[in-house]
Amino acid sequence: MDSDIGHRKRALRADLRERRQNLTSVERENATSGITRNLQKLVQDHSARSISCYLSSPNEPDTRPFLNWAEAEGVRILFPISREDGLLDWTVGEGREEIQGLAGAPEPMGELLGPIAINDVDLIIIPAAAVDHTGLRMGWGRGYFDKTLGSMEKCPPVYAVIYDLEYIDEVPREVHDQPVNGIVTPSRIISF
Repeated sequence: MDSDIGHRKRALRADLRERRQNLTSVERENATSGITRNLQKLVQDHSARSISCYLSSPNEPDTRPFLNWAEAEGVRILFPISREDGLLDWTVGEGREEIQGLAGAPEPMGELLGPIAINDVDLIIIPAAAVDHTGLRMGWGRGYFDKTLGSMEKCPPVYAVIYDLEYIDEVPREVHDQPVNGIVTPSRIISF
């Protein structure tokens, strides 16, 4: 990693973490409502019957009301499971049991379907720290989603979920960074 790019990414991530921590409970509730509404619209617009999406942690935009809606609508949901080799496995989850994954994020418990299970979904919804105006996504530094997206032969549309403040002019780029097809924020859906 270029040390200048690495330094810029670390500084930007620290700033974004602080912004997220400073959100009030009212701001979080309003953001959750907007994100839920926009994710529902995204799924409907893509006629998606099978998606992948993550369980949000407390500092992330809340995907859980959307996941409840998708489940009630009969949408098949694959959840990412972090592996020690830096790749993602997938599960549909069983019940509501969760564990803390290797990367520190919540993960559902369930039968592991293997890394290639993601190839069968209609839409991929992923977390991000920030996305720029070209669609370049910056994650939190572990590279799980970059590796997954970079290894897919035929990738369905990929949308990152972020707060409005995290749609920025430029994200520092490294060779392995993967762009997204769009973003979902509390106020809008943007396709690149």
